[in-house]
Amino acid sequence: MDDLHIALWQTAYVASSPEALQRLETAGAQAHAQGADLIVSPEMSLTGYAIGAEAIADQAEPADGPLAQAVAAIAQRLGIGIVYGYPEHNPTGKPFNAVQAVGPDGTRLMNYRKTHLYGELDRDQFSPGDAAPAVFGWQGWRLGLLICYDVEFPEAVRLLALQGADAVLVPTANMTGFEEVPRLLVPARACENRLFIAYANACGAEGALHYGGLSTVAGPDGQIMSVSDTQSSLCCVRLDQPSLAQARLGSPLNARRSDLYGPLTGSHAGQA
Repeated sequence: MDDLHIALWQTAYVASSPEALQRLETAGAQAHAQGADLIVSPEMSLTGYAIGAEAIADQAEPADGPLAQAVAAIAQRLGIGIVYGYPEHNPTGKPFNAVQAVGPDGTRLMNYRKTHLYGELDRDQFSPGDAAPAVFGWQGWRLGLLICYDVEFPEAVRLLALQGADAVLVPTANMTGFEEVPRLLVPARACENRLFIAYANACGAEGALHYGGLSTVAGPDGQIMSVSDTQSSLCCVRLDQPSLAQARLGSPLNARRSDLYGPLTGSHAGQA
């Protein structure tokens, strides 16, 4: 398994998808020039996140729709894989908050719908995904996708780890005031599951919301390999197999007592 070079694109949201696609291509070209195999952009990177339920519904499209085709064309022109966020059309309700991975040949590799919706804004705009995250293979690596709030749930990352994930890619729109997520939770999730986590956040303001940046890559030993500041940035990091193998020598996964974990699948007493 060769090393995997990934780029985290930390950026502010823009008002139009054509401009977002143009900026994605510019960032992708810069990432490719720095040797990146894959660029990860923030949650809902092609449309904006806090744009309202009506605007989300108007811009929602299928996983193979015009936005997907435009991203595939960019990937092919640049020769780089792309992970991007977009609103996915839902024929039975509100759109899904989705993320899709596209290979450098334009092939759609994996589509994932956010399962844990955060706050009234998320619930007003989206339907929760009803499928657990799944692992896909690419360039010898086993990768998984989550979105923002999902990574704060130990179960979500553990599900991917139990499928053999080597790295989890997390587009996000984490706001200021929640810095404990990149600083504490992301490294903890990486360490307890012995995998890499790449957490690509937005920055700047979108309406009344202010995004905190701090895009982070955490290694399988829980050490932070890279962290951005709060401004727009493009950060390239190399994920290496030796670090993964060394960390997994002390993995706790084989010592799990799944026979005792039944209550984890139910609701906590007094809570939803």
